[in-house]
Amino acid sequence: MSTESPPVGGAAEIGGGDPDESALRTLTAPGPSSQPTSEGWLHRFRHWFLFWPVVAYVAARVVTLAALAATAPINHNTLSGRLARWDSMWFLRAAEHGWPRHLPMIHGHVAGNTTAFFPVFPLAIRWVSSATTLPPLWVGVTISAVTGLTAVVAIGILVRRFAGTEGATRATLLFALFPGTFAFSLAYNEGIVLTCIALGLMALMDRRWWLAGLLGMLATATAPISLAFVLSCAWCAGWAAWRNRSVRPLVAPVLAVSGFLAYMFWLWRHTGVLNAWRLTERGGWKSSPSLSYPFRIIWDFVRNPVSPTITGQILFFGTLVAIVGAVLAIRQRQPAPVLLYGLAAGLLGAISAPVGLRPRFIMLAFPLVVAYGTRLRGRAYAATLVVSGALLVVMTALEFVSLAVFP
Repeated sequence: MSTESPPVGGAAEIGGGDPDESALRTLTAPGPSSQPTSEGWLHRFRHWFLFWPVVAYVAARVVTLAALAATAPINHNTLSGRLARWDSMWFLRAAEHGWPRHLPMIHGHVAGNTTAFFPVFPLAIRWVSSATTLPPLWVGVTISAVTGLTAVVAIGILVRRFAGTEGATRATLLFALFPGTFAFSLAYNEGIVLTCIALGLMALMDRRWWLAGLLGMLATATAPISLAFVLSCAWCAGWAAWRNRSVRPLVAPVLAVSGFLAYMFWLWRHTGVLNAWRLTERGGWKSSPSLSYPFRIIWDFVRNPVSPTITGQILFFGTLVAIVGAVLAIRQRQPAPVLLYGLAAGLLGAISAPVGLRPRFIMLAFPLVVAYGTRLRGRAYAATLVVSGALLVVMTALEFVSLAVFP
C-alpha cells in the first residue's frame, strides 16, 4: 500500500466502493401507512442484504439440533451427550470447576486440563447459568449459537464496506454455510471471537482506537488465535501515530494484547508456573508451533494421496482452500487491517501442530473465506456454495457421530 493512502478508513479510501444507496433507501424507507407495523418490519427484513445469510445460519442450527435429537436414541445416546463433546466438555469443566491451582502431571508431562481454555467463554457460561439456573451445557450452546449469528451479521456489515451490498450478501451466505460453522452448534467460543474481531476491524477502519482495543482485549482473553488481530491493531495504529505525530492510536494494540497477557499473568499467579498455558498445550494436546507443519501435510498427501487419514486429507484440502483464499483476498485488495488479520490468523492455524488448517480454523481466518464470495460470481459461486453446504453436512456428521476427526 502506498504512503499516500493510509491503511484505515472507509471503503472509498481502500478501494472497495460505497454501499449500494438504493439498498440503503429500501432498508430505511418507511412502509405504507396502511400496513401494520409488524408487516412493515417483516417487509424491511426480507429486503435486508443479510436476510438469506441469516436464514441459512438459523436453518443450519435448527436442522442440526433436530437431527441430533432424532438420531441420538438410535445410538443409545442423548442430545446432551452429543453436544457435550470435544472442547465443549473442557469449556463446561472450566465454567463449573474453574482452573487448577496445580498443573496435573502424568508420565512426566502436564496432562490435559482447563488451563488451555481461555476465561471469557467459561465465565460467561457460569454467570448466565447462575443467573438463570439453566444447565451450563444449554447456556453454552445458546451463547455459541447466538454469538455465531452476531458474527455472521458483523462480518456481513464489515464486508459491505469494501465489497458493496451484493458482494457482502454472497460472501456472508458462503460464510454461514462454511464447513467450519458446525462449531456454532457446540458450546464453543468461536462466535465471541469472530464478533469481537469483525467489530474491531470496523473500529480500526474508523480510527476508533479505544473501541478497537477493548474489543481486541475481549477477543484475546477468549482465544489465542485472536493475537492475529493485535497485528492489525499495531499496523493501523503505528501508521496513524506516525502520520499524525500522536501516540493516542497506540492504545489499540496495547489494549488488544492485554487480554492475552492478563490471562497468562493470572495463570502464573494461580499455578506458580510462568508458562502454565504453553506446558498444558504441549503436554495435554501435543500442540506446539511448527513452521514445517503445513509443508509436511502437503508433502504427505502428494507423496501418497491415498495413505493419509481423514484428518490428513481434511488438513491438505484445508491448506489449499486457505492458500487460494489468501490469493483472492490479496488480489481483491481487501482493506489492510482485514487482510492482515486474515493472513495472520491463517498462518497461526497453519503452523499449529497438530491442529492445522481444518475448517474451524479457516473459518476463524474469515477474510480468506469471504474472498471467495466477493470474487466469484454466477455458476462458479453457485457451485462453491453448494459444495460448501454439502461439506458442512459432512463435517457436522463427522464431529457429532464419529470420534475419528477432532474439530
